[in-house]
Amino acid sequence: MKGIFTALIGAFDEQGQINEKGLREIVRYNIDHSKVDGLYVNGSTGENFLLSTPQKKKVFEIVKDEAGQEVKLIAQVGSLNLEESIELAKFTTELGYDALSAVTPFYYKFDFEEIKDYYNAILEEVDNQMIVYSIPALTGVNMNLEQFRELFENEKITGVKFTAPDFFLLERLRHAFPEKLIYSGFDEMLLPASVLGIDGAIGSTFNLNGVKAREIFESAQKGDLEKARKLQKETNDMISDVLSNGLYQTIKEVLKVRGVDAGVCRKPMKSATESQIKFAAEIQKKYFENK
Repeated sequence: MKGIFTALIGAFDEQGQINEKGLREIVRYNIDHSKVDGLYVNGSTGENFLLSTPQKKKVFEIVKDEAGQEVKLIAQVGSLNLEESIELAKFTTELGYDALSAVTPFYYKFDFEEIKDYYNAILEEVDNQMIVYSIPALTGVNMNLEQFRELFENEKITGVKFTAPDFFLLERLRHAFPEKLIYSGFDEMLLPASVLGIDGAIGSTFNLNGVKAREIFESAQKGDLEKARKLQKETNDMISDVLSNGLYQTIKEVLKVRGVDAGVCRKPMKSATESQIKFAAEIQKKYFENK
């Protein structure tokens, strides 16, 4: 379960329905071209929180059917509705997903006991491992070292997707829990996270940049920091351009230029404008042409 995992982008048509053909093409692109180690399915990048339960299940089914056993699959089942999380955890475990993940419950000011009960309640119902999805900037949930220690007392909680800029906490986690899986969730900070000994990374821009992400990760592991810094600088130039143009819209439009039918975003997200489409084509030419 180590290595580079793409936070899989979603594919939808103009009516907001799942574009099955496009989703399969995205999966194949990540496996065949980017050669990632795994896929993180129905996370933020997949527009998960805009989907109904049946739509989430359909995405999980399509991805598993297309990927088979070729790469590891992590199912993000987190929801404010605990019953939905449990239902999706059972569903994806039966489908054969290698691990579950769940975002910390958000919006309401849940205390830590409520958060811990949420994870334990999901795991009581399934025989699978759980990767905690910690993204404080979007959830408002900041957990400290001792709280992670309490979560990890549940042996089924085997790691964390750490999407936070707190590298002091990241180092403390790595030192305290050498047996747990720690994935970096900030693509632009992959190098410093790799230096601290992460087990892998889960990233949105890996839909486009998976090959270079692996190079950064492996260069850091080998101690070739000069090469890793160069690659991270090139990556961050690309990320800056993508973010300035709209993250999800740009990933989809670049994939389209590369022959992948990535569809459009679900409302209330907007579809790419003409100017976004034009700049996405420039990004593709600048960073990905002939690669």
